[in-house]
Amino acid sequence: MKLTSAYQSADCTISFELFPPKTSAGLDKLCQNVDRLTDFGPKFMTCTYGAGGSSQGMTLDVLRQVKSRTNLPVASHLTCVGATVPQLCDFLQQATDAGVDYIVALRGDPPKGSEKFVQTEGGLRYANELVELIRERFDHFGILVAGYPEVHQEAPDAQTDLTNLKRKVDAGADVVVTQLFYDNADFYRFRDDCDRAGITVPIVPGILPVTNFAQAKRIATMCKSAIPASLEDAFGKCQNADEEFEIGVEHARRQTIDLMENGVPGIHYYVLNKTEAAERLLQGLSFAV
Repeated sequence: MKLTSAYQSADCTISFELFPPKTSAGLDKLCQNVDRLTDFGPKFMTCTYGAGGSSQGMTLDVLRQVKSRTNLPVASHLTCVGATVPQLCDFLQQATDAGVDYIVALRGDPPKGSEKFVQTEGGLRYANELVELIRERFDHFGILVAGYPEVHQEAPDAQTDLTNLKRKVDAGADVVVTQLFYDNADFYRFRDDCDRAGITVPIVPGILPVTNFAQAKRIATMCKSAIPASLEDAFGKCQNADEEFEIGVEHARRQTIDLMENGVPGIHYYVLNKTEAAERLLQGLSFAV
């Protein structure tokens, strides 16, 4: 299925993001969770890989398993970090051979211990260059790129960030999937900005159902995402982990319902290889099939 076809329904499409487990037992557990997530009718699933290109082989193993078990299209993340152009092409060929359908094309975060991205000699500097490479040499892939409702942490301002996003889309990206956010108003503002900038591909919100306050704070700091005062206050009043789980799931469910009511073409869920929160927040909701 062509990537753009996933978002042509009048209803909301959903997809899930996984990450490669470190052990065979973890892979078995992930496969069980994938079976449960499939019950909600996702149109595809994606898989990340570790910093600096580590675990790329496991990423392809995960995607082979997912495709075999679900018959769904699958997408692999790919970053410019630590890779030359020939190495990027080698991975894209491996992904082709593994039956991967789409690529999530990213510049990538700086390696651990580094404060800024450094271009690898013989490699690429920007995500739009990676999109161009894929379009030039591996045009059979659908391409997703990242958008940042609250502005990328390295961008000097929102307009520069938006200009960079348009450059990725103009290079051939099919879909924009956003960084996580906790306030839907940030997404709607970003969507309007994209429209004014002439970005016409689907803009898909990314949602992480955070289920404990410490995790929420840590991830928000990493991603430069603001936690609404009301949500922070609710987490602050929790007495135990079960209450935090309930607060996080309910917030993500409210986000989902509001996004659906405001006409988003799809929602991409960062499920952290778990199903409990996703199952609870999606229960009873109706998505595109």
